[in-house]
Amino acid sequence: MPRHFLIGLLALIPLAPAAYAQGQEELLPVEQAFALQAEITEPGRIDLHWQIAPDYYLYKGRISAKTKQADLILGDLALPKGIEKHDEFFGDVEIYHDGVEASLPYTLANAEADSVEVTITVQGCHEVDPKICYPPHPTRLVLTPPVSPAAAPTALAQKLAAGSALGSAINPLEPDEALPPEQAFVFEAIAMSPTELLARWTMPKGYYLYRDKSKVMVNDGSGVEVGAAQWPAGVDHVDEHFGSVVVYYDQVELPVALKRPNGDAQTIQLTGEFQGCKENGICYPVLQRTLAIDLDPATPEQLAAAASSFVPAATSSEKAGLADNDLRSTPPATSAIGILAALLFAVLGGIVLNLMPCVLPVLSLKVIGLAQSGESQSKARSHALWYTLGVLTSFAALGLLVIALRAAGQALGWGFQLQQPGFVAILVYVLLAVGLSLSGVFTIGASLAGTGQGLASRSGPAGDFFTGVLACVVASPCTAPFMGPALAFAFASSSVVALLIFLALGFGLALPFLLVGLVPALASRLPKPGAWMEIFKQVLAFPMYLTAVWLVWVLGKQRGVDAIGLVLIGAVVLALGLWWLERARWRDSTSGRVLAGLVLLAALAPIWMIGHLDPPTRHLETSESALAYSRDKLADLRAEGRTVFVNMTADWCVTCKANEKNVLAGDRFKELLATSNAVYMKGDWTNVDPEITAFLQAHGAVGVPLYVVFHGTDEPGSVLPTLLTDGIVEAALAPGQP
Repeated sequence: MPRHFLIGLLALIPLAPAAYAQGQEELLPVEQAFALQAEITEPGRIDLHWQIAPDYYLYKGRISAKTKQADLILGDLALPKGIEKHDEFFGDVEIYHDGVEASLPYTLANAEADSVEVTITVQGCHEVDPKICYPPHPTRLVLTPPVSPAAAPTALAQKLAAGSALGSAINPLEPDEALPPEQAFVFEAIAMSPTELLARWTMPKGYYLYRDKSKVMVNDGSGVEVGAAQWPAGVDHVDEHFGSVVVYYDQVELPVALKRPNGDAQTIQLTGEFQGCKENGICYPVLQRTLAIDLDPATPEQLAAAASSFVPAATSSEKAGLADNDLRSTPPATSAIGILAALLFAVLGGIVLNLMPCVLPVLSLKVIGLAQSGESQSKARSHALWYTLGVLTSFAALGLLVIALRAAGQALGWGFQLQQPGFVAILVYVLLAVGLSLSGVFTIGASLAGTGQGLASRSGPAGDFFTGVLACVVASPCTAPFMGPALAFAFASSSVVALLIFLALGFGLALPFLLVGLVPALASRLPKPGAWMEIFKQVLAFPMYLTAVWLVWVLGKQRGVDAIGLVLIGAVVLALGLWWLERARWRDSTSGRVLAGLVLLAALAPIWMIGHLDPPTRHLETSESALAYSRDKLADLRAEGRTVFVNMTADWCVTCKANEKNVLAGDRFKELLATSNAVYMKGDWTNVDPEITAFLQAHGAVGVPLYVVFHGTDEPGSVLPTLLTDGIVEAALAPGQP
């Protein structure tokens, strides 16, 4: 039954390149997207009309009017009812499409005044992918009132100072109003030599430019290539959406090397693409300016010298891991080859995930259960398909949850669900129930551990499906090789691509058992059924108990010893309910089942109580010889020229703990720190920590572990592999490493 649905899910994976290959549309200037006309048709009222371009809309609540004219008093702006919409940034709002008419009453204290000066500010968005929301856009109007009520309506008279480069000097805006983009970020460029340009951005006080969101390029078909950017040192800045970034205030100059196809004099079109913000205010969308630059003739010697030292600009997409934020930028552009590579990494990561200690018992029991059943090939195929469907459905649900929370502005990473104590407590219950089932305390009815009993018995499609769900759940604490690049790509891509990568990860996790079920030659190599299988099943219950104990320890780290006591009480009540349910099943007692169900419901009370506990104050153990991560302390150490080894970890991260035990807790690591005069800094992401989340995002990581080595003020630091060795750490700490 699940075959056609499963094939449909898998068929989506090759469609990823087509789903993302579409290019971004050219955005209209704000004055064209929301064209404003205004005139005074009768004394005491200004009539306003906005012509809104297709696929754009205005926010009703973001339209306002102000005046600096001393003798002018403005009334309330009269706007019609708009279309109701739930906006991801402003909540429940009203918007306008196509056009809108409004009126603004006013009173002139000076009857002889010959003009009415008003600043109208609007904000709107382009709603078709890629969605871009413009910053608030002020327009200063200077209108001439009619001489008398009987006078004919005046012609449209307005000065759109916000669209002029000199507008802020001639018609200054209110202090809290954002400048038009062309005034906030002035882009210039001149030719310093036949093979070198100098680009310059100038910002007024209180505005800054993102280094990693700015670049220059030549795309005019002239054959002139732009070299790699050599940015000067900037200012470290922690951004609520982009994490730790480098920005520039006041003015920044960027030397640009050129590689020319010939030495003839020519004019090139240099395009600057950049993004910045108003401090403690709005952030602008990605902006572009194109300038015509005249290049003098170049001698053969100049061309040869420029070619020998030329380093081409990077053509890869921007680092993954940045949270989506439509007010600030569009998602990173991604090539079809990048998507295919990410899907391949996701499949490989899912396959390797089967070997992690979290998942291996599930796969082993499922395969042994298939061997024990001795069923036909068609039955084996059904087991494999239902199991795969369960895995894919679970990963799809996880992917949709990530997409939904990301759209709501939440910063996430792989394993984010384990930062929630309630989820950890539920996982303790699930693993305990599976262990009790494997130990023979109870068997399957419709109980909590129905997901686990299908591991070793012929429980039918439901058991196979929920075993796939269980495999996804217990995989949560694990991060396998190849998963990092794929998940980083997913967290920075569009919703469609992100969902496809999660499906590919699930497909890789299900693939080993799927092959056993679909390929008769593999199934025939399974061991013969026997009494040993029942013993093996009971033995494998103990890794489940140990995993539950480990999660209880994680819960204690998150919410203290009170949480440990509560979850242990809940575990005992859960075991009582499952035991009671088994007895009622054998006695065919309806009342016994009802009472057992009530006991199982009572086991949920400790989970609710755990969710209301405050986290304890966390302190690093003195034996670790590590500093607790602090953005300011890291900046101070780097300013001193120190080498800093940053370890971002979590108590629920299995890979983190393995690296710490095998490498970071060893004498060799301490010797390397002493030899390189390095500082060991450790960040704990066991609970939600926005500062650590920002650091992860800034370095393209979707979760922990993350290891970064900084040598002084070098940017952005060297990111180490997920699995560490002494050799990798030694090479990273060596002086002179990037």
